[in-house]
Amino acid sequence: MNRQPITMFCYTDISGQVRGKGFPTHLLEKRLSSGIGWTPTNIMFTALGTIAPSPWGPFGDLVLMPDKNAEVRLDFGDGAPKEHFFLSDVLNTDGTSWECCPRMLLRNAVEALRREAGLELRVAFEHEFVYFGANSRLGDGYALDAVRRHRAFGEIFLGALYGAGIQADSYLPEFSPGQFEVTFPPVDPQAACDQAVILREIARATAYHLNEAVSFAPRVAPSELGNGLHIHFSFWDKSGSPVGYDDEGPQGVGQQAQHFLAGIIGHMPALCAFTAPSPISYLRLLPHTWTAVWSNIGYRDREAGIRICPTFETSQSSTAEQFNFEYRAADATANPYIQLAVIIKAGLEGLRNEKAMPEPTVGIDPEELNETERKRRSIVRLPKSLGEALALLDANATVKGFLPPRFMEAYRKNKQAELDLVKDSDPAEMCRRYVQVY
Repeated sequence: MNRQPITMFCYTDISGQVRGKGFPTHLLEKRLSSGIGWTPTNIMFTALGTIAPSPWGPFGDLVLMPDKNAEVRLDFGDGAPKEHFFLSDVLNTDGTSWECCPRMLLRNAVEALRREAGLELRVAFEHEFVYFGANSRLGDGYALDAVRRHRAFGEIFLGALYGAGIQADSYLPEFSPGQFEVTFPPVDPQAACDQAVILREIARATAYHLNEAVSFAPRVAPSELGNGLHIHFSFWDKSGSPVGYDDEGPQGVGQQAQHFLAGIIGHMPALCAFTAPSPISYLRLLPHTWTAVWSNIGYRDREAGIRICPTFETSQSSTAEQFNFEYRAADATANPYIQLAVIIKAGLEGLRNEKAMPEPTVGIDPEELNETERKRRSIVRLPKSLGEALALLDANATVKGFLPPRFMEAYRKNKQAELDLVKDSDPAEMCRRYVQVY
């Protein structure tokens, strides 16, 4: 039977879902220059498949314009159709950037940081997911046997990533049953976000071809630890020299990095509405579970809001080149471009105002500090629910100003609609639904 290969032009919406349009691949050359039509209200799909109240309604037209540097071809060699897709920018029909395009929002934040502060970020995401074909046994966290028991998944997954131009830095079984983590070397912000989107789709495709499934949901069951997304970032000047480290700074943090971190920490409760943006996110962000619940900067602390990461004498890179920070109140229910855009905007606001960095915690659990000491250190409890995070966003005019007003309106309506959909669900039901979506 004659087959017509299909190519997709895709983008990532508010809920972190990859959506787009396909066409016969023989039309690719034409489409690379013309793009393909799109609709503003498509960004209003909630994670659970409904359409939130849209600022655009049935009106308006857009164009998905592919990025030739974000092309993915997948062939698993099993006779199934090959996958071919491009990540895309969203444009107005006159070719200008749409104000709600997630990739453009990130590029604008990156350019503002470069223009105003002379800084560039290098970013690396740590991804956690559960593979349901792992054939887990009791106590196999970090075990060699855990990799053995999930059979060919790891090799096929890493091979598919490599074929897409993404070189993994590490791959390991994590603590929860069937949970794995994959990490990457740092790259520029857009490339890191593109990699995050592509990685998730390749993981899902790999599992699908093995008749299994994966999930990046923050919780897969109420009684099990969930999947995080840890966002590492470091500071470099325009000449390519590292500038985040100063051996005379507090815990090695350089002056510009101090202001940047202060901006993030000062707005972190409201930022959670973008970085941990689903109702199920808050089933994961619990005390003493190696997740972030406080707005502290912790020295080598995996329960801090921002972790000052270690450096290694055994590395061939210098301390300054290795030195980086990790934003931990994040997960894969978010759009990574939006996550990173608001983090950069918050950091830039700290730089503009030369905000003083709160004293980093060293070997201290903020929960054990009294309220006076937490206040002195500017440490507050992060939101305990999406509703609380959205209320904190509503009350924070600065964070609301990080993104265009029309996008903020769309985002807020989308998240409220998602929250309303699960308001009567118990944790088990929420986990069941979000495991399928993510």
